[in-house]
Formats: sequence, structure tokens, C-alpha cells
Amino acid sequence: MTSSRVALHAAVLLLLTGCATRPLRVARYPQRHPLPRIEYSIQVGAFADPENALRLIESLSDRGLEAFYFVGDDGIHRVRFGSFSSKELAVQRAEAFREEHVIDNYYIVTPQPSVSAGGDSGLRGEVVRSAMGFLGRPYRWGGPSPETGFDCSGLTMTAYRLSGLALPRTAAAQYASGDPVSMHSLQKADLVFFATESNGRATHVGLYVGDGRFIHAPGHGRVVRIDDLAERYYQRHFLSGRSYLGGDGGTAGS
Repeated sequence: MTSSRVALHAAVLLLLTGCATRPLRVARYPQRHPLPRIEYSIQVGAFADPENALRLIESLSDRGLEAFYFVGDDGIHRVRFGSFSSKELAVQRAEAFREEHVIDNYYIVTPQPSVSAGGDSGLRGEVVRSAMGFLGRPYRWGGPSPETGFDCSGLTMTAYRLSGLALPRTAAAQYASGDPVSMHSLQKADLVFFATESNGRATHVGLYVGDGRFIHAPGHGRVVRIDDLAERYYQRHFLSGRSYLGGDGGTAGS
């Protein structure tokens, strides 16, 4: 991907709640602090209406739990939360929540993809496929109100956690936990961060899907979509990539 491919692009408002973070730190591959694996999680709900899933997420968030929703192949919205080292611990926690009438029926799931043949390469593909499942959907993180907008870091977190990796919830934590990688060294499933304000801090995040493109939740009133990093707007505001899976790459920068 070179600057000669840059096309005119109207400025896009990337105003996203909770997407501000701190300045860039310098690090190198390989990933020295890989993301924790999620062994067991609690899955609840089977909602045709996403507002019901969002309300459940709010209830769980009030209890300090980082829950997220996703849409299955059947179009039904489900909510997932927690990371437990054993099925017994997950059941114990789920039963406690059911006794408190926070949840009803539940399932204990093991959200680890089968990547034994592909290693990190196969896992990167799993993360990308998880993110692509939201393509075209009005992804919203917190609450049923339209004023909450779309949430860039909620989308990236969900893609990783569906693939069994505990990516942090906020863009600030995502930015701090990954290893920097330049735009020209990006690999599938790396995250791309943009600084759209004058303070030079990351205010937006997307997930790289290959061929110079990334998937993201671009802001209120828009759906999850794929854009090209070669577009003028993104070239101008690109801050850094971040990798969480190791591999070959360079230092941070644009």
C-alpha cells in the first residue's frame, strides 16, 4: 500500500465514547505480554431485539462485569461475560447471579477457536471472522439509547473475546497492552488507532483485515463497515498499529 493510492475522502466524524487514551509507547515484537486466554465464560440470553441484550449488558456492567453481545448465524443476540479457569467456577458464579435474579438460564462456553494447524496465523483469521460478523450492523456498546453511539473499542474487544482472547474493554487499555507496529507492517487482526483531535491521542480504533483495509464502528448514525487505510482521512490521522499475537513486524510509527 503506497500513498499513490490515496483517494479523496470526506472528513468523517469519529466521536466515540471512551476511545481516548494516552500517548504512544515504543516496543518491539514479539509480544512480551500475550493476551490471557479465556478458558470458560457464561453465556446468557437469546434475544431477537438487541435492546434486550443491551439492557442485560447494562445490568451486568453495574456489577463491574465486562459483558458483550454478539449475533449468531441465526440472527439471535446473545450476551457473554467472564473468564474462569474451570467450568466449576463458572457454574458457581452463574448460579449466584441467577439467585440474585440478574440472569435466568445460562450456558457455560469455551470460546477458544481451533487453531492448532494454523498457529497465530489461524487465530488471526478467527479474530477477523468474528469482527466481520458485525459488518453492516449498527453496533452499539452501552445502553439502549441512540445517544450512546457506536463503540469502536467494544467492537474490537468483542472480536477478540469471541476468539478466546481477553482483549481489554477500553481503547486506552487496548492501546497500552499491544506492541506497536507500523502501517506497512500490519497483519490481519492487528488493531489500528487514529488521532482525530489536536491533542495527538488515539480517539478511534479499528481491526485490520488485510489488503490495506480495516473494519470499524465509525460513529453515531453509521453501521460497522470496512474502509481503506489509503484514504486521505485515515492517512492523515493514523497514529499506530498494535499487535497482540506476535509475529514479524517493525517499530511503531506511520
